[in-house]
Amino acid sequence: MEAKAALGASLDWRNILLFELPANDTWARDHGPIIVLEDDKPIVLDFTFNGWGDKFPSADDNLITTGLWNQGAFGDTEKRTIELVLEGGSIESDGDGTIISTAQCLDHPKRNPSFSRAELMGRLEKEFGAKRIIMLEHGYLTGDDTDAHIDNLVRFCNPQTLAYVKCDDPEDMHYDELQRMEKVLQSWKTLGGLPYHLIPLPLPDACYDPEDGHRLPATYANFIITNDLVIVPTYQQEKDKIALERLQTCFSDRKVVGVNALPIIRQHGSLHCLCMQYPAGALKQLN
Repeated sequence: MEAKAALGASLDWRNILLFELPANDTWARDHGPIIVLEDDKPIVLDFTFNGWGDKFPSADDNLITTGLWNQGAFGDTEKRTIELVLEGGSIESDGDGTIISTAQCLDHPKRNPSFSRAELMGRLEKEFGAKRIIMLEHGYLTGDDTDAHIDNLVRFCNPQTLAYVKCDDPEDMHYDELQRMEKVLQSWKTLGGLPYHLIPLPLPDACYDPEDGHRLPATYANFIITNDLVIVPTYQQEKDKIALERLQTCFSDRKVVGVNALPIIRQHGSLHCLCMQYPAGALKQLN
């Protein structure tokens, strides 16, 4: 395979499962499998992917979950086909019963037009075993094709702590909406009825596409939480250090590291969009 040949000896292939499937795009979190635990047993959920509301071709991407399952990527894990349009980056869970999302994405008329918001939220609560879904009404990033995915705006660091994008520049086009978003977050309560501990992440200085000059959706919120590390997109600017330091206060048990995301955001996504975490036991066992 071309990928294996290109990476060669730089990786320990004893810890990697590699499968080959046709794809339309690179954003694995949005079109790939979502895993839930039901009675501590992993279940593969296969939602419909329609190219972020029919914006882009998606026929191959929509078949990736089934393709991986057919090739044995998940061993004997059960797969359930869910007749709803949903992208993995549009939801964020605290792992304790709360899911947050954005109205701009979930209420989009080209995703699930036959469902009211109440019907959709009820269905998602059932599929995910969630106690509640909180919908964010404000916040966006210019250049984001996803209709304001939550993973670009607000993230759980733990069930009591939210990291979010904050804009302090009144001249920036995002200022009003992100100020409104902050006020909404200040009103949110945990399942225990307490205010969330809020960690503001600076909005990066504007990044522009070098070819046509349009603004790119730079954000520090699109970080990846791994077993040992928190990997944060950076943009070769002074605000990188501020974002890394603030996130390190949230993850005392992990090292926070930055990765230059400028090449990636030229495709209008970032680190978290490229990957998806799976719980132990969900994947085929390696020898």
